[in-house]
Amino acid sequence: MYFEVKVKYDKAMENGLEKTVTEVYLVDAVSFTEAEARIVEEMLPYHSYLHPFSVSAVKKVKISEVVWKEEADYNYRFKYNIITFDEKTMVEKRTPINIIVQADDIDEAFSRFKESMKGSISDYTISEIKETQILTIYKSKINE
Repeated sequence: MYFEVKVKYDKAMENGLEKTVTEVYLVDAVSFTEAEARIVEEMLPYHSYLHPFSVSAVKKVKISEVVWKEEADYNYRFKYNIITFDEKTMVEKRTPINIIVQADDIDEAFSRFKESMKGSISDYTISEIKETQILTIYKSKINE
């Protein structure tokens, strides 16, 4: 399961002033508690008592998979529909699926998505491609 976790802290800006910012992370975890604990563990080296942070939100998101590229600059969310046909009712059914593709630009993201779909026996249509606000995706500790 994937959880979107928002972390809020005061950041020093280029003009010397501090501004409260919220950053978004994606965490592969089995529960809300594990997702929050994981993000706290990951953020601690970057913050101190003088510059504290807080976890402002944790929510479960419907992401079925991540197409990984560790050094990628961006995370794109692809929403696509698997098309099936029910021969009994003679009705076409569309099942929406969301995946995240890590890439350096949208063209590369599209190519990586198409590559990940090779070998799929189902027909599909892409309904949305969107750059996300996700800064980093943390894999499950089990998969590391």
